[in-house]
Amino acid sequence: MSTLWAKDSIINHQIEQFTTGKDRELDLYLAKFDVLGSIAHIIMLESIELLTKQELTILRAELVKIYGEIETGKFKIEQGVEDVHSQVEFILTQRLGDVGKKIHSGRSRNDQVLVDLKLFMRDKLEQLVGNIGKLFTLLQSQSEKFKDDLLPGYTHFQVAMPSSFGLWFGAYAEALIDDLIVIKGAYKVVNKNPLGSAAGYGSSFPLNRIFTTNLLGFDELNYNVVYAQMTRGKSDLIVANTLASVAYTLNKMATDMVLYVSQNFNFVSFPEELMEGSSIMPHKKNPDVFELIRAKTNRIKALPNDIHLLTTNMASGYHRDWQILKEVIIPAFDELNDCMEMANVMLSNVKVRKEIEQEDKYKYMFSVERVNELVLQGVPFRDAYKMVGKEIADDTFAIAETVTHTHEGSIGNLSTARIKIMFDKAMSKFDFERKNECIDRLLA
Repeated sequence: MSTLWAKDSIINHQIEQFTTGKDRELDLYLAKFDVLGSIAHIIMLESIELLTKQELTILRAELVKIYGEIETGKFKIEQGVEDVHSQVEFILTQRLGDVGKKIHSGRSRNDQVLVDLKLFMRDKLEQLVGNIGKLFTLLQSQSEKFKDDLLPGYTHFQVAMPSSFGLWFGAYAEALIDDLIVIKGAYKVVNKNPLGSAAGYGSSFPLNRIFTTNLLGFDELNYNVVYAQMTRGKSDLIVANTLASVAYTLNKMATDMVLYVSQNFNFVSFPEELMEGSSIMPHKKNPDVFELIRAKTNRIKALPNDIHLLTTNMASGYHRDWQILKEVIIPAFDELNDCMEMANVMLSNVKVRKEIEQEDKYKYMFSVERVNELVLQGVPFRDAYKMVGKEIADDTFAIAETVTHTHEGSIGNLSTARIKIMFDKAMSKFDFERKNECIDRLLA
């Protein structure tokens, strides 16, 4: 294999296969971001007179062309080429000659992969935020649509108190707001520029790192070059915790749906085309989508632990161990976004069963309503509790005719509008427009 770093020796093929691992496959996810980082880098190189204006024009045009090839699926990392950084440089050298060899001045593959990953994660977090917005809107809509349909609430898997489908949908809508807050924190960490830290100790070239920070639309610079390299693994972990937070929300939602659609609960149903059948039992309609969401989100919930273990006892400076991080963090974004989209499909088509609360097995979920009714009549709470307990024991308990919950966030007052205000406030913290404008200018 020919490598950028090779001297006169040829690396052992077996060693090359082991050390390259899945890089060629995974680096395709990073390819367009590698090109963006390179465009910003050469613009900066020209500004410090390491490239001429003519060389910049030629290189930039060719990089924009490569970006287009990536977007249309024509780009590939050839056999014998180690990674995306090598492939881009080899293409430039092949097409432009010696000028293509100048692109690496003031860089290392260490800061290249760092900037690629940060640009990639930044882009994927934007996609995730967009999917959260869609799911939030659906959940709030369904919350209002089904706000008058009661649903048995459970604690310890025992029938507890009255809930409602409106309350259930609204709960997951509000949960997504906290997920957005966590995402914003991770986004702020990711949206810092490591480019120019080179191998972790800077460069003797007079690099203008603020310039590349602005060109790439980063909010800030990772100033200390040693720390810039230390963010490898740490940024991944922070983002993984963000993905795990969203996965936690989806996982609980999916688990509820698996229970609610079962015959023993029978709270909801879905059109037949959204369910899977059994190969042997003709009566079966299985909630396969929700079961797969549950499994996939469990795997994402474990992602921070995977990264913790991969990065345990790592000293400062670069280590090849970091390469394995790509194998766990890169696919997680698509998997979580797929789960978000499928949750949207399923919950858009849910059918809720009406008047569930009228079934005899749920009558005791109104026991607290009866206690509160007595308290409102002047009976001390503990006495009212004992009185209702005796009614239940004597089988003389009668269901309260109405459920009168009026406080904020209860069955009778979902506070949908207030929750929407909180959501909009969380969404407003993201400034995706600025970074997208910067990327468009790089490609212009």
